[in-house]
Amino acid sequence: MNAHTHLDPGTVFPENARTDFAANYPEIPHKLTHVLGAHPLMELEALARLAEALPPASIEYNASDQPIGVEGKPTATGIPIGETIRHIETTKSWAVLKNVEQDPAYAALLAGLLDEIRPAIEAKTGAMLKTQAFVFITSAGGVTPYHFDPEHNILMQVRGSKIMTQFPAGNAAYAPDEVHETYHTGGGRELRWREELLEGGREFALGPGEALYVPVMAPHFVRNGPEPSVSLSITWRSEWSFAEADARAFNGLLRRIGMKPGAPGRWPQTNRAKALAWRVARKLGL
Repeated sequence: MNAHTHLDPGTVFPENARTDFAANYPEIPHKLTHVLGAHPLMELEALARLAEALPPASIEYNASDQPIGVEGKPTATGIPIGETIRHIETTKSWAVLKNVEQDPAYAALLAGLLDEIRPAIEAKTGAMLKTQAFVFITSAGGVTPYHFDPEHNILMQVRGSKIMTQFPAGNAAYAPDEVHETYHTGGGRELRWREELLEGGREFALGPGEALYVPVMAPHFVRNGPEPSVSLSITWRSEWSFAEADARAFNGLLRRIGMKPGAPGRWPQTNRAKALAWRVARKLGL
């Protein structure tokens, strides 16, 4: 995109939203408000042009009519990504544009949004690392299957509505330790769904102007509302999140040699010893 869209600092997340975020970050899921509004970079035509310019690895899309639990990645629809987005009302699709900060205008948008909450983040988990943004475009009634993500994440609803059902992070009943371990050594993030898990979930309904904080690796699935949806995820990593990931990977190494390792601790535990051990093992090619 050629145009840079500038946001004045402190204009998107109101003061009460920033206060709520500071009180709950990094482990408590909670809703926030925002005034991003009908931002020009979030319009369908702008997103279609962005998708057509991004490298193929940065685009993922498939039919939106998915079960909550899937085995592996759903297959693509065969509809070109630009057409998928421009006609999201009728293409019955789900699409994510990954790392949209590759484009300078979207990079500026991400930086501006994160700067508003940077003090609260750095006070708890230190420097923001690997800042990224993802845009989700979904047809009416679409489902994002049950999975987890490795980032600290604020999902901002821009158009349409959706309900995210979120489950406790770090609880092996919802995401087994072995799945964490294989994910951090190259496996998938999809989780096996069982209907009895539902009673442990918490529903968060999101409409335009609302956002949701999702803790690192908190399992969740999403049901889209009765009209097309556009959402922006702004994400970051922390040294703690990387250490937790590396500790999980080291546990996988221990499990392969017949041990039964304990799960890493959640924040504020550092998991420093196992993380260091994994980083050494990786350098040694183990």
